Amino acid sequence: MSVHAVAHLNFHGRARAALEFYRSVFGGQLTVATYGDFGMPAELPDAPKVVFGQVVAENGFRVMAYDVPGDDAPVAQGAPATRRENGTTVTTEPFFLSVRGETVEEVGALWERLADGATVIEAFGPAQWAPAFGMLTDRFGVTWILDVTAEHAQA
Repeated sequence: MSVHAVAHLNFHGRARAALEFYRSVFGGQLTVATYGDFGMPAELPDAPKVVFGQVVAENGFRVMAYDVPGDDAPVAQGAPATRRENGTTVTTEPFFLSVRGETVEEVGALWERLADGATVIEAFGPAQWAPAFGMLTDRFGVTWILDVTAEHAQA
């Protein structure tokens, strides 16, 4: 038996934009199905929203997302919050997405693309435990940790 855990992100009307952005960062194949594709009448406001979406890349990256049906609720200002203090991460978020690669060059390129429109929590650079580490909250409100495996210190 083989089991794989895949992050499934919940959005309010922004799933398609988020998935397209993640494909532009990580590459891969984008699949999107809307509520309308599954039979919801086109005149209903949720019909064009994403009921199933995913990005799957050959490099191992995979993420799923959908739009929660109903009113598009704005993201609450100030919550959840993540910050770095004295070398520790302080957060109210229930999870982060982690992307780990083998070289600083490889992960640094992903960082540069993912950082577009993001709030940087800790800039990507050398860390005590890894050749490189960085943390950011992207333009869709998802917090990411990017790092390089310690046994692959080459740039």
